[in-house]
Amino acid sequence: MKRYKTAIRDLNLSLYSPMAYIFMIVFSGLLLFLYFRGFFVVGEASMRFFFTLLPWFFIIFVPAITMRSFAEEQKTKTIEILLTYPTSTSKIVFDKFLAAFLLLTITLAFTLSVPITLFIIGSPDIGEIVSGYIGALLLGASYVAIGIFASSLSKNQVISFILGVIFSFVLYFLGQPLFTLGLSNAIASFLSYMSLGSHFDAMVRGVIDTRDVVYYLSVIFIFLYATYYVLEKRR
Repeated sequence: MKRYKTAIRDLNLSLYSPMAYIFMIVFSGLLLFLYFRGFFVVGEASMRFFFTLLPWFFIIFVPAITMRSFAEEQKTKTIEILLTYPTSTSKIVFDKFLAAFLLLTITLAFTLSVPITLFIIGSPDIGEIVSGYIGALLLGASYVAIGIFASSLSKNQVISFILGVIFSFVLYFLGQPLFTLGLSNAIASFLSYMSLGSHFDAMVRGVIDTRDVVYYLSVIFIFLYATYYVLEKRR
């Protein structure tokens, strides 16, 4: 466990903080409220609407849990102590990522009441649900990596939060008409492939494609490496 002491420390700090529980309650409570409100109107045993809402919640809530990762360390000057630890910068970055991702995973686990309810009252597509949750974890992990990077750019948590929201929003909707209007088909197709949203939509439909998984892992790697680069320059 000593190998992940930074991750354990950060996760413990989060779990001992009232803000973490406020985050979990607000995130899962508001998401479930909006889903079931629409569910009783449509009356269909499907989680499509749930997974349609999820990215919007991630865009706002994930930067909220990652904004303090390095911004707080810089503000309190503990980043200087952290960088003198007998461990690599890449390990520090990964531990920060792991702590935030575990917190997000715990929060997402609270929404399992949705599929449980659907199985009690109907016969939902289990493959679609499993694929959707796998996509949600990959999308969430990508947002965490983006948020960690945004946190490394400033010692102000508010600025880190805003940057995280902007980066997440742009990357998710990159392939939408908002960004592709007036562009050639080739460029529009490229932007669509680079969009976090297009890959998530495919997984929500129950399709787990290796290319989608590789894409998300690549996004996570790129932003964690960018964070590593920023910290190495500071070191």
